[in-house]
Amino acid sequence: MKKIIYAALGLAAIFTSCENALDTTNYLEKTTDTYPETYVDAQQMVTAIYQNLNLVCANPQMSFFYISMLASDDNLGGGGGNDKLMQALDLLGNYQTDMTREFWKARYEGIFRANNLIATLDNCQNFPSVEARNQIMGEALFLRAFFYYELCSQYGNVPLLTATDPVDYPNASAEELWGQILLDLKTAADLMPNWRAGSAILETGHVDKYCAQAMLGRAWLFYTGMYGNGSELSQLVSESYSPLTSVTLPDGSTLTKQEVIGYIDDCVNNSGYSLVPDYRNLWAYTNRLTVDDYEYTAGQGLKWVENDNAINPEAMFMIKFNKLADWQTTIGYANSYALHFGMRGGQAYENTFPFGQGWGAGPVAPNLVNDWTVAEPNDARREASVCNVNELPAYTRGGWADFVQETDYYGKKLSPISCKTTETESGYYSCFENAMYGTSNWIQGSDNMQLNNIHDLVLIRFADVLLMQSELKEDATGMNQVRSRAGLPATSYSLENIQRERRWELAFEGVRWNDIRRWHIAAKALEKQTNVNVYYCGAPGTNQSHIGGYAARYNATAGFFKIPESQISLSTALQQNPGWGSDAEYNGWGM
Repeated sequence: MKKIIYAALGLAAIFTSCENALDTTNYLEKTTDTYPETYVDAQQMVTAIYQNLNLVCANPQMSFFYISMLASDDNLGGGGGNDKLMQALDLLGNYQTDMTREFWKARYEGIFRANNLIATLDNCQNFPSVEARNQIMGEALFLRAFFYYELCSQYGNVPLLTATDPVDYPNASAEELWGQILLDLKTAADLMPNWRAGSAILETGHVDKYCAQAMLGRAWLFYTGMYGNGSELSQLVSESYSPLTSVTLPDGSTLTKQEVIGYIDDCVNNSGYSLVPDYRNLWAYTNRLTVDDYEYTAGQGLKWVENDNAINPEAMFMIKFNKLADWQTTIGYANSYALHFGMRGGQAYENTFPFGQGWGAGPVAPNLVNDWTVAEPNDARREASVCNVNELPAYTRGGWADFVQETDYYGKKLSPISCKTTETESGYYSCFENAMYGTSNWIQGSDNMQLNNIHDLVLIRFADVLLMQSELKEDATGMNQVRSRAGLPATSYSLENIQRERRWELAFEGVRWNDIRRWHIAAKALEKQTNVNVYYCGAPGTNQSHIGGYAARYNATAGFFKIPESQISLSTALQQNPGWGSDAEYNGWGM
């Protein structure tokens, strides 16, 4: 048998990873025959699974969240002339042999950690309560399901590992993979007690049963929609939308749409999560150090929900960050997505204030702004979500002079946020966090534009649950709660209305890509990016087709990206996805 392709399949590797992450007991002296022995051991093991979320943040450009932004119809690729990976992701093309290898490797490491805890948790004999044991098991099941949700969304039929045996597994079927995802999430939701994350009994940053219910809804909607016609390529890219209403799970039970509705209803009615009254307070530009210096927000009494580590009542699942980001060991402790999606740098911070600077990934596609303006001209969320750079007093187009696919628009939600200060020569901190959390104890020093973005990356919000509830029940109640928060009148339920509402409410939050795929509208939606106005190195032009065009690339792949070639070559069983021959290679931009 060839060398195993999955990361950290040996006990030494996983326990060393835990030791590095937690700085506690020497895990090399422990074995799965007895470990975990104590509740503290079990807590450390689940913490090591969570650490995988930050591990992926060390290479965000390879991750599913990043791809789900750039591949969607709401963002282009962007970056500079050398950032070919960004542009390839937008164009559904390939760049180099192993363009997403680190993501594949990291997620399988996380799955192995989860499998190890699931298999050994009952070694622990001193749980303070049955609820405490079930909470930890539920978190491990949730995280395994989440890791597989991302892998299956990005690559399609990946190997399915539910144990720690070192076996060279082939591609599993969609039915096997998504059945396991749904079963894990259902089991987690059933097991976990009614503990709310952020309460005295469960720390913020952990998932709770309500988060499992929300993720169950997200996974159900994608699988039953995407695969409603079947699992062949022609069926996946068909424009027919015929979602499944029941799914057979690996344990032989059947999960129905009505049961999923029950979980979502419980989340809405009993979780305690709620909509933040003002939509703008969800985003870091309303932080207390910036809000009154930004013309758009000044003098309106706005208050960021995360000010000084406050708990966001709408955030259900998020990645947490801290001051410990270091180039050598722990880059993922910084919010690298903020850096990547920041305005392309190379100019004074006063030119882009309040937005910090970064690599210029994912410039907002003009087709989104145009569609939004026509469909909902009075929607305040548009200005809350999109920055028109022409409205910034001194913005310099081009960003380091090599900006590819620049548009007039940036997304505000993921951006780094600066603040004014007298402590630096420029008069600004590149990251407001330097002032909010103090300039001391940053591993790489204060005012580091690359490592000091540490505001949360929210992956699931309560607003998404309300919209899922409306879609599943085909009822406008949840959707109209979301619209009411935006100051918009109530509307009736229709598939078109819920599609638009999800696009506006959840813009730039990593859900649009899977939404257009599961609704079977992806090819048409993506093609609307062709010929929109863009700039290349500061010069105006239009967004042109590459490697066949958006619709052609989607129809060739169904949106599943290339499995890293190193994994294919190391395996005797793993097969490559269709549509990834030499004609899929992106060689660079030209206008």
